[in-house]
Amino acid sequence: MTDPLTDVISLLQPQPAAMKLVYGGGAWRVRREVTDRVFYGLALDGGFRFQADGQADGQAEVVVEAGDFLLVPSAADFTVSSKLAVTGDALSALPVDLSGGEYRVGDPDAPIDVRMMIGYCLFGSPDASLLVSLLPQLVIIRKNERLAALARLVDDEYRSQRNARDVILDRLLEVLCIEAFRALPDEGGFAGLVRGLADDQIAQAIRLIHEEPTRSWTVDELSREAALSRSAFFAKFNRVVGMAPMEYLQNWRMSLAKNRLCEGKDSISKIAYSVGYGSPSAFSVAFTRIVGHPPTEYARQIKATEERLH
Repeated sequence: MTDPLTDVISLLQPQPAAMKLVYGGGAWRVRREVTDRVFYGLALDGGFRFQADGQADGQAEVVVEAGDFLLVPSAADFTVSSKLAVTGDALSALPVDLSGGEYRVGDPDAPIDVRMMIGYCLFGSPDASLLVSLLPQLVIIRKNERLAALARLVDDEYRSQRNARDVILDRLLEVLCIEAFRALPDEGGFAGLVRGLADDQIAQAIRLIHEEPTRSWTVDELSREAALSRSAFFAKFNRVVGMAPMEYLQNWRMSLAKNRLCEGKDSISKIAYSVGYGSPSAFSVAFTRIVGHPPTEYARQIKATEERLH
């Protein structure tokens, strides 16, 4: 059976960017502006406060306690601070590099009262913004040993120079992201893929879309599969996922098409049929309307970007 959550994480292509072991003491605050990177953190001992800019799900600030895991897929600017009250700007500072991937924040003379493992990763997908929009803006999982063990594995592999290090890191980050979303409680108000998969009726429709993206699905067909009336299914899908069923289908097809275009192995015609369009021209019109560029131009831009990076 197709697993839509795995599909989305795989297309996002999470890649490691940095990992740190941070020690803190006293009152401290660190401000980060990382609009192109995804943040995750694990409190090993003690705890810290986290506040991301522009949170739309009501979580203006969260307290991360020992054993808690935090993931921010939307790559927002954020502030991390001590559980102790912080006043004024004087305590805002960059961590002190202790070498070997370890850092210190706060009063250097104060006893250490928090240890945290933090990391950043990049989403390699050119379609990351669309895919991330299907995920919660902030994920916090309380006291989950599986996530803690995975984070420690990522840290160990990141620091190593063993063969196939990059391949192992890519796979571990995929698993870490999937496990974090899978561990989310079913309740929660944020619309998106994770909430949709927590609802048995909506999850059935999403799985069918992912299993057969080339099929000419209609709202009537999907509502029957979900055992709901057409109007009830349409309203519930919109409320739970945050977009209409046909919009989700179309966006998923475009995500698959972008991935195929980036690989550069297939013709536009072959890609068009592989994502459910009856002709290359119909695919080109839809792609241009949604993406803003014809598929041929999009492929050229991706290739030119890759050549500049290499």
